[in-house]
Amino acid sequence: MAILCSIKHALERRGKVIYLVPLKALASEKYEEFKLLEKIGIKVTFSTSDFDYVDPSLGEYDIIIATNEKADSIVRHKPIWINRISLIVADEVHLLSEPSRGPTLEVLLTSLRELNPEAQIIALSATIKNASEIAEWLRAVPINSNWRPIPLKEGVFLNNTIIFKDGSFTKIYENEKDSVVALTIDCIRQGGQVLIFTGSRASAVSLAKRLSEPIRRFLKNEEERKLMELSSRILGLGERTRISELLSKLISYGVAFHHAGLTYQQRRIIEDNFRSSLIKCICATPTLAAGVNLPARRVIIYDYKRYEPGIGQINISVMEEKQMAGRAGRPKYDREGEAILLAKSESEREYLFEEYVLADPERIWSKLGASSSLRSHVLAVIATNLINYEEELLEFFTKTLFAHQYGLGSFRKKIVRILNILINEDLIEYSKGKLKATKFGKRVAELYIDPETAIIIRDGLKSPLMSALEYLMLICQTPDMPGLPFRKKDLPMVSEFIDKELNFEESECLAKLEKIKAALMLNSWIEEETEDKIIEKFDVGSGDIYSYVETAKWLIHSAYEIAKLFGYERHLISLSNLYLRVENGVKEELLPLIELRGIGRVRARALYSAGFKTIEDLKKADPSVLMNIPQIGPETVRLIKEQVGNNKVIIK
Repeated sequence: MAILCSIKHALERRGKVIYLVPLKALASEKYEEFKLLEKIGIKVTFSTSDFDYVDPSLGEYDIIIATNEKADSIVRHKPIWINRISLIVADEVHLLSEPSRGPTLEVLLTSLRELNPEAQIIALSATIKNASEIAEWLRAVPINSNWRPIPLKEGVFLNNTIIFKDGSFTKIYENEKDSVVALTIDCIRQGGQVLIFTGSRASAVSLAKRLSEPIRRFLKNEEERKLMELSSRILGLGERTRISELLSKLISYGVAFHHAGLTYQQRRIIEDNFRSSLIKCICATPTLAAGVNLPARRVIIYDYKRYEPGIGQINISVMEEKQMAGRAGRPKYDREGEAILLAKSESEREYLFEEYVLADPERIWSKLGASSSLRSHVLAVIATNLINYEEELLEFFTKTLFAHQYGLGSFRKKIVRILNILINEDLIEYSKGKLKATKFGKRVAELYIDPETAIIIRDGLKSPLMSALEYLMLICQTPDMPGLPFRKKDLPMVSEFIDKELNFEESECLAKLEKIKAALMLNSWIEEETEDKIIEKFDVGSGDIYSYVETAKWLIHSAYEIAKLFGYERHLISLSNLYLRVENGVKEELLPLIELRGIGRVRARALYSAGFKTIEDLKKADPSVLMNIPQIGPETVRLIKEQVGNNKVIIK
């Protein structure tokens, strides 16, 4: 529907289409689908990162696919083409009820409707109970359809039997005591693939290990050969770590684990080779259910409980279960898909049928009222001149889903309280009812950071020169930087940074410890500790390291811009160097070397250790000497010499 409507707007109405998705991976996937339209003259692009920059070339495209956050940042920069949007597509719109990301989508849709009141909106979801209410808010028409390209059968497994929702059943005759192994092998034996959802990373890894030998028995010789090649490819991505070694080994057996601790490249390879049917089974955390389209013949929901910090084990929502179940059924391969929950007793089977299989997803409820991001959204609508007066601000928020469901009521007091804070901190000027963003407020909105983050950084930069660790401590105490889960075994590591009176059990103190741990991890990264050592020391994955690196780069850039705005010039060189150190994971002495294309932290350190410390050293270096350095091969030498000015290099 979205593709057909996009074609109509691009070709017939000469409008611009913005297609909103919740995740970068989904943006890439949608781009691959939509770029086929270029054959009929429709220009397609996608934009997912760098919140402080809007590529001017976006105005040349007919269809822009963007994450919700990137689209929100685009609105804050108000490019001249923003008013030409005639179609807004909100994919996975049920995420409105997700506490951390739903409010951004809600305010983004409200803002886009204000900027483009005549634009058409298409909101898509496979799991919405109160579709009519959401449609009413969007002034849209609800269209409900039960059609599915591959029919889905949901059921519960107990005592070697799957009983399905429609009353049918399937016996599993595999000679396996382990239910998950039996269900997986039964499906693979018949030429299918299996996707298993677990409640934690550890469980995903453990299950993949359990399944590796049983799955290996069903691989054909040609598949084994290709999987060995794939296994080697995984090891060749970035630094070698205990996680990449284990993943590589399991992939050679035809099974993989998938979670946010893996790097983007690792996850992409797993997904692509599952789609091509080479990898037979993926054991994944629930994040995969909300991400890319990765169908399997059989989906096994291994855990229907999940651990929530501070609460303990809780049942997952029906919506989450339906999102997982929805991955069952491969178009072009399967006549039907199966989604299966596991029971240990008759009573548990009845419970799972009642609570999940036969249940409807929960209603979508706005989370804007309880959102800490409301500060940022109040500032943004003022900074973009979407509203100019206090009554207009309140009027804007009456158009949100929150107001539609609950009314403005106490929400009004919260907005006014936030407005007063923004005025007191010089982000907003207030005169005779008129509101205007200060230079500081406008820049903060463009940087796409929480106003509280900006205030913390501004006040922190009033100090004289700071060390790299002190800068990291500063950005990590902001609300935009998540903490790292803290355990009592981590106390010795952070002891020198905490007050002796700190009570580990208090939530505020725990949050502080988590922030300190995040800063120390980033410091280990720029001090060139190996990924594997960081993984062991901080109990993270490579994907976590790179995720924190990206957030740190964004906040260091923001700190640089705030320092420039307030004339704190003493910090500019230090912040600029720190940005490069965080980006590359190097000590300051390697900065000249990592400017070269193809030279990362490992090769730069190898060159430095061999005595090549500057660009001038490399310019004078004999190619044969460079090739004797570990990690430096003929192609790398050629690349180095081309960049340092030796264009004609003969490498023997």
